[in-house]
Amino acid sequence: MVKILLDPSMYHPHLSVAKECRKAADLGYEYIELSPRFDFHEWHHYPKVDDAEIATVKKAMAETGVKIWTFNPVFNWASPDEQERQAQVRNFRRLLQIAEELEVPLIATELSGDPNEPLKSEHQFYRSIEELTPDFEKRGIECTIEAHPYDFVETNERAVGIVRGVNKAWFNYEFCLPHMFHLSEGKGDPRAMMEYAGPRLKHLHLADVYNHLANVGNRYIINPPGVDARIHQHNEIGNGEVPWDDVFGYLREIDYDGPVSVCVFGWEEDMDAIHVRMRERIERELGA
Repeated sequence: MVKILLDPSMYHPHLSVAKECRKAADLGYEYIELSPRFDFHEWHHYPKVDDAEIATVKKAMAETGVKIWTFNPVFNWASPDEQERQAQVRNFRRLLQIAEELEVPLIATELSGDPNEPLKSEHQFYRSIEELTPDFEKRGIECTIEAHPYDFVETNERAVGIVRGVNKAWFNYEFCLPHMFHLSEGKGDPRAMMEYAGPRLKHLHLADVYNHLANVGNRYIINPPGVDARIHQHNEIGNGEVPWDDVFGYLREIDYDGPVSVCVFGWEEDMDAIHVRMRERIERELGA
């Protein structure tokens, strides 16, 4: 049975992590994927959580029965700048310490790096993995990774290749549905992409999205023309163009039983109801 994880990103401005555990329980979730927030692990910054906050979160998890299953950090461990890369490895080491203390078994992260310097970024990424492998293995923590838009790799097949190159049982692929049109350069065939990942597919991010390349690229309009940017959304299922029957059908065919993270962003006016509907849809489709 899949584990359905709530990414509480839309609650970060209003709730502490401990209160997010209680909110997750109220919404019917047993697990959380803790995405970046300034007072815990922030994008590219050293983690700011201390022992007192760790104790508070432990208490909230014990009281609610909600477990933080994953941390979802964004640390630029593939930075072409060596000083920056070293700082991000330090950030990862501290987060792995926190994960061990909170009994978080999985880190779900991104390739990062610079798409304008892909080869140098790849070299830096593998250097970071070599340095961090003893930390992951000593603490018994696994890692899944995605190619996020504007990472040094942005397509599904090349990202899976990066994972295979690491060649560690604990290091696997996360397929992010709201990024699928970037991952496929607009083709949008999630079944083919998940099939390509094969047994390396160990984690899913679920949200809907529109194809930014549809209608000769005019689905969204960005100014100035040609700006070096990536655009996508994280919408509720049904508010986009992801072929969900294909997605859920394939997952049932392979008896997928890994974590599934609900990651809808930007709809705070209806966030409680959205998260309940998302959970209920996944339960119906995958028998969670």
